Amino acid sequence: MLSINPKDIPTVKLHEYLLSVIAPRPIALASTIDVDGNPNVSPFSFFNVFSANPPILIFSPARRVRGNTTKHTLDNAKATKEVVINMVNYDIVQQMSLSSTEYPEGINEFEKAGFTMLASEKIKPFRVAESPVQIECKVTEVIELGNEGGAGNLIICEVVKLHINEAFLDKEGSIDQQKLDLVARAGGSLYSRAREGFFEIPKPLSILGIGVDAIPSEIRNSSILTGNNLGMLGNVEAIPSEEDVNKFAKEHANYVGNNSTKKHTFAKAFLEKNDVISAWKVLLMN
Repeated sequence: MLSINPKDIPTVKLHEYLLSVIAPRPIALASTIDVDGNPNVSPFSFFNVFSANPPILIFSPARRVRGNTTKHTLDNAKATKEVVINMVNYDIVQQMSLSSTEYPEGINEFEKAGFTMLASEKIKPFRVAESPVQIECKVTEVIELGNEGGAGNLIICEVVKLHINEAFLDKEGSIDQQKLDLVARAGGSLYSRAREGFFEIPKPLSILGIGVDAIPSEIRNSSILTGNNLGMLGNVEAIPSEEDVNKFAKEHANYVGNNSTKKHTFAKAFLEKNDVISAWKVLLMN
């Protein structure tokens, strides 16, 4: 295993490693204005939501590694204490990328990227009309993490208004993640399209799973079943009854028999289809 002391490698290389392994990351397309009212928009992937009450978002415009200068977004956020976080979906990903170009101060990135400026309701910075979700925020604090190139600056924002394009809502008024089609940032020039990688895992909070430690050791130490497989098996409230297992065994005896490798392989096939109860029945067959 490659083990690295951050102080032993150049910041540029450390930056490369961190952005490649902590991925994908959501993108904040942050729009601000300077003290003279000039608009600015730029994307940042050091970004997430950290609280719902109060509603808090944090993003971090880092100091440039080369030149150790700050970005206009940071300067504007400090000066005006307002920012709009525009979410980025696949329909605007190329325009978002273009807006990251290091244009000189005073150049309107909205125009350069072909975005439409939409007036906000609670704050002065403009929203990106093409963004599916626009979040008006007040900047409550800016925490500077260092003064060298690569140092982050945590911009803590409280949401004061949330705008959601109704085209991305389902019949119940909730966000339809498939329609929203968000994109995320990875290392280098790579991005991830969220809806192409969705999969569902039942939340452990909804049930009290038996846990991996309650799985018989013969199953737990399987050379066929993975840690993910064991996690699925451990997330059931109870294992199937002997009656249910025997009934299942009569219907599937020809597939398995008493061979442990065959049983685990057969069970794994059910797990890959998210049929955990059938997998348990296979594993409990005599």
